[in-house]
Formats: sequence, structure tokens, C-alpha cells
Amino acid sequence: MFSSKKQPAIRSLIGEGTTIQGTLSFSDGLRIDGEVQGDVVASANDTSILVISEKARVTGTVKAGHVIINGTVVGPIESSVLLELQPKAHIKGDVVYEALEMHQGATIEGALHPLSKGARGDAAAADDKPALKLLATGNDKK
Repeated sequence: MFSSKKQPAIRSLIGEGTTIQGTLSFSDGLRIDGEVQGDVVASANDTSILVISEKARVTGTVKAGHVIINGTVVGPIESSVLLELQPKAHIKGDVVYEALEMHQGATIEGALHPLSKGARGDAAAADDKPALKLLATGNDKK
């Protein structure tokens, strides 16, 4: 189902207790355990993996190939290969994805948009299906 290409190595880490402000660009792999206030964007035309751990928080746009989230993202997400939402993932923003894996407990407050075939470089026209809107209620621990 998914490409058999080898995942890139995670070469960078934003450690727990660290806060980054501004746009964060990366290639290959990045793991975030701290906080990023700004966009997190993988290099264009690059196979990439982004891991946002359970204690991490990103406020801004997230854009990468393979995205694994178990923390909080406030902002839109675009995953061109696979978006994995683990049980403690909390998303406040629209999500664009090629493939989506969502575990029980993960929440999304925003619209889900599958990547259109045109965006993947196929000759076919874009999907005319309406976006799926999800709002999680009753699971907040605040």
C-alpha cells in the first residue's frame, strides 16, 4: 500500500523544555519534544519524516511527507505521504493528507481534505467531494 522506500533518519531534535520561535525548515527527519511557535516545513521535493511527541506543541503550519503526531498542533497540517495520529494527538486546524491513520483517542477540530490526484501529479482532475468536518467534544481534560 505504501512505498517501500526507506524512511530518512531523524537527524534533528527539539528537546523537551526548548521553545523555538519562527519558521523551522528541515530535511530528512525531525523530532519535536518541545514547543515550536511558527511553521515547521520540510524541504520541498524531499522525502521527510516529522515526529511530534506526546509533550510537544506546535503553533503554526506543519508540512512534511510522513507526519507522526502524539502531541498538540494548532494550525493546518499537510502530509504528502502518511499522517499518523497517535492516541494523544490533538489537532486544531484543517488537515490535508495522502493517507491517514488515526488511533482511538486522537482528536481533530478542523476539516479533513484528502490530497487531490492533481496535487499528486496525476493527470486526473481534483476530487469534487466535500471536506469532512470533525469536532471532538467531551474528551477535553481542561
